[in-house]
Amino acid sequence: MTQIPFSSLTEAAAWLDGHIDFESKTPSRRALPTLDPIRQLAHLMGNPERTYPSVHLTGTNGKGSTAAMITSLLAAMGLSVGTYSSPNLTRINERITRNGEQIDDESFAMTLSTLAALEPLMSDRPTRFDLLTAAALAWFADVAVDVAVIEVGVGGTWDSTNVVDAKVSVVTNISYDHTEVLGPTLEGIAQDKAGIVKPGGIAVVGETDPNLVSIIEAKAREAGATDVWVAGRDFACAANRLAVGGRLVDLVTPGGSYGDVLVSLNGPHQGVNAACALAAAEAFFGRPLDEEVVEEGLGTVKMPGRLEIVGRHPLVLVDGAHNVAGMQALAAALAEGFAVDGPTVGVIGLLRGRDPSAMLSAIAPIGIRTLFACAPDSPRAIAPEVIAEAGRALGLDVEVAGSVNEAVLAARSQVPDDGMLFVAGSLYVVADARTLLLDAARRN
Repeated sequence: MTQIPFSSLTEAAAWLDGHIDFESKTPSRRALPTLDPIRQLAHLMGNPERTYPSVHLTGTNGKGSTAAMITSLLAAMGLSVGTYSSPNLTRINERITRNGEQIDDESFAMTLSTLAALEPLMSDRPTRFDLLTAAALAWFADVAVDVAVIEVGVGGTWDSTNVVDAKVSVVTNISYDHTEVLGPTLEGIAQDKAGIVKPGGIAVVGETDPNLVSIIEAKAREAGATDVWVAGRDFACAANRLAVGGRLVDLVTPGGSYGDVLVSLNGPHQGVNAACALAAAEAFFGRPLDEEVVEEGLGTVKMPGRLEIVGRHPLVLVDGAHNVAGMQALAAALAEGFAVDGPTVGVIGLLRGRDPSAMLSAIAPIGIRTLFACAPDSPRAIAPEVIAEAGRALGLDVEVAGSVNEAVLAARSQVPDDGMLFVAGSLYVVADARTLLLDAARRN
């Protein structure tokens, strides 16, 4: 029998891992989608999510970076900001933070102890993600945050995070991903993601496809949104230039314009995410932000595992590009801002539900010398031999590795100081590679 309260986070995490984990084993389709378990959990906890306002984010790509920027902007305004994100790279604590500081082990264990004590009172057993979401919502209330920034896990309408009644809802963009659960059309994915918009809130839409925008806007109006701000119409990244340390952008929002703002993240797509984040922050406050706040918020933001430089000689980057649109963004960033004299070598590992040919086609044009295919540490991993076959059909030189670490070490041995090594395809791969590479850099 489970002993509660838990004596340590290790014990609490073991209990948590005993629940269905749709992150590691995604269901083929939601037969009877429901928010009843998370709603019941929230009710049993006294609905902590109602004690603070929220900004809720969804989107196929960019929601993690956009959430980090919103968090940084709100913190620059002097607020205490709770942030719930997923997945984690190294430790589960990364998912629940206040002003960038992870929940401590003791608090996490005690919060999960409370949930374990409440679980027998529930009519349906919660999933692992239900419990993590509930833990975040409860801890944010315990530490009295001024606002919570909540990132959707998958989709929107039926995601556990949709228990929050957000003041601002953000849809970054729509493309194909998680089609085993969402879609299968872009229109269907847009409908699902737009389901996070709540009555009386403002919807901020980063998508620009007119057909998809019209679907999201109609759904938001139907939900009772007071306003809908759309990229290209109500806000925009008017200029987006490569800069030392990230991007130099000009941003336009419904309330004003901001020129020559440094965004401390790599890749042209981060300029677009910054416009979305600034619009969301402006919607939250109901007024424009001071230039100094914008400069501080966007100029200090960090996002591990997203076009992150973890080595210089050779250049080594890790990026959680896990779908075709993400791979296209990675390719554009490498082509624009990371040209090297020497060879480019990559490490790729993918999860089921991804088309290896389409994923590799997105990065093939950047002049890769060799790719090392590996399997992420997940039951959903695609066999590296399948990735290799797809790569060779595209004319790429692909080698198969037995593990992520083996792939990274073999790839690194082929890159001279004037070359580049990049790791992408799944955050599981990025997490393991990042740990190995950073440990190696510290030893050197």
